[in-house]
Amino acid sequence: MPRTVIGIVMNGVTGRMGYRQHLVRSILAIREQGGLALENGEVLWPEPILVGRNELKLKELAERHDLAHWTTSLDDALAHPLAKVYFDAQVTPAREQAIRTAIAAGKHIYTEKPTAESLDAALELARLARAAGVCNGAVQDKLFLPGLLKLKRLVDSGFFGRILSVRGEFGYWVFEGDQQAAQRPSWNYRAEDGGGMILDMFPHWQYVLEGIIAPIRSVYAHTATHIPERVDEQGKPYPATADDAAYGIFELDGGITAQINSSWAVRVDRDELVEFQVDGTEGSAVAGLRNCRFQHRAATPKPVWNPDLPVTESFRDQWQQVPDNGEFDNGFKVQWELFLRHVVTGSEYRWDLLEGAKGVQLAELGLRSAAEGRRLGVPELEI
Repeated sequence: MPRTVIGIVMNGVTGRMGYRQHLVRSILAIREQGGLALENGEVLWPEPILVGRNELKLKELAERHDLAHWTTSLDDALAHPLAKVYFDAQVTPAREQAIRTAIAAGKHIYTEKPTAESLDAALELARLARAAGVCNGAVQDKLFLPGLLKLKRLVDSGFFGRILSVRGEFGYWVFEGDQQAAQRPSWNYRAEDGGGMILDMFPHWQYVLEGIIAPIRSVYAHTATHIPERVDEQGKPYPATADDAAYGIFELDGGITAQINSSWAVRVDRDELVEFQVDGTEGSAVAGLRNCRFQHRAATPKPVWNPDLPVTESFRDQWQQVPDNGEFDNGFKVQWELFLRHVVTGSEYRWDLLEGAKGVQLAELGLRSAAEGRRLGVPELEI
């Protein structure tokens, strides 16, 4: 079959998320399956062009995966004759300027979130991309997780009747770095480096709630820095200046109330690291990363509150599992394939930089809400 090579400048893949999910489990996985088959019979072959600040790490990655193209110069990477797409997985403070440079070079843009540090900057990136006529997209990976795909299947089928509420629990214990090494980079806990729970996770909750349930109309948030001091990768203590937990209440269209707790200072007592419970007049469901269980109105038991007697029933056994009914691929890889098809064939693609700006907007409003101690409306965005 004819093969079309598309060069992808990948910035920030020496980091954990950029390397594991975007380079290895998405772009290299597409290559391992023989490329991306297009409807016209051609095969799209992604060619990574690695770029970053650390020459030794880039060289090691390229050698490990037998990749021919890498550089520490963004300008050189964008000038590569194969380069068509620019992807950014850097730390947030470095993202805006790099994307501006890539847009000016005429490259299509695909980026991690948050797309910028402020709403004004995020909207400006969306405007610049539109004016330049380049395809653009923001990663919204959780929409493609098996558990949330099953939840959306229930929503679209009308299973819930009138949806009343959503409750989300996300998080796990991130070690402080003294007795055990932290599972997350130290910059995540420094506000001056773009860290913080709200900035990290509220963009996710924005697209999950709007993409599956309904648009958000107001937000009230409370933040905390539960662990005030941590130890960095060099073994040096540092003050944690960013929030490591955020507790949000969101009002959605239709009078739906959503509340989501997000914390890196919580020990897990649930089936998955993130779970969303949706309750409606006709039924309820609990969705995680992979699984989704449900309980219909007709099968809802009648618990009786009696603190003087032990519970004799297993409440979790009273739920049914939504079946897989198909194969689920890696969520990051699925969205990469949709974006690459969009670039090459012009197929429909809705998760653009304006959608990414909505996540920045919610994070900005969440931080302001927490600082002011009040509920804030969420205006509709335009560019």
